[in-house]
Amino acid sequence: MVVYGINPVLEALRARRVTRLRVSARGDARVDEILALASSQRVPVERVDAPALGRAARGGVHQGVVADVEEVRDYSVQELVLPPDRLRQGDGHAAPLIVVLDGIEDPHNVGAILRTADAAGAWGVVRQSRHSAPLDGAVGKASAGALAHVRIATVVNVARAIEELKETNVWTVGLAGDAADVYTDVDWTPPTAIVLGAEGTGLRRLVRDRCDRLVTIPMLGAVGSLNVSVAAGVVLYEAVRQRKGAGNGKC
Repeated sequence: MVVYGINPVLEALRARRVTRLRVSARGDARVDEILALASSQRVPVERVDAPALGRAARGGVHQGVVADVEEVRDYSVQELVLPPDRLRQGDGHAAPLIVVLDGIEDPHNVGAILRTADAAGAWGVVRQSRHSAPLDGAVGKASAGALAHVRIATVVNVARAIEELKETNVWTVGLAGDAADVYTDVDWTPPTAIVLGAEGTGLRRLVRDRCDRLVTIPMLGAVGSLNVSVAAGVVLYEAVRQRKGAGNGKC
């Protein structure tokens, strides 16, 4: 797997997942930091020209650095309900907060959601193996490096994954534009999974039917909906706000 761009490569190094580094940029403090980390981890470094990096990044904006990294570890749904390592230092939510992606295929949206999930202290993300953006360099770039840190479970069937979450006492809340309840009416302090559907089509029927509750984000202007990654941020940080106020872990 290849990631490119300064932030994604730097975060992959911090996660100790880089196996080879290719660099064309010079005289940049952030690139120097990347090179220092690579040296401390004994990661092989190759100096190449910009066209070679462009080919490796498949035309993506590489900022002069491309890294070969280990494949993203695939967690099970049950593992996402177990506390992540950061909670051992008291950094994060004391109850599971999980994001479920139902058919989101745009890599920029997936990357942005991963970035927000990491920032909000979510315990992990569930995605489907089909009809979902591949976890490649484009997602890594859009996530600003969060791809290296977020725990991800890839499943065959999202509806079944929701049932698995419910079996472990995780409350499942789907976002739907036509829902009667507003997202601020929900108590986000218990173990909760936020279920997000693709832009345009929204949640698929089977996924929608399996959610414990459906909520909407009020639209007060002329447009009818938010970008899915923006909607994820709105709801995740409502959960952060409530959990901080309830003293349910540090946020």
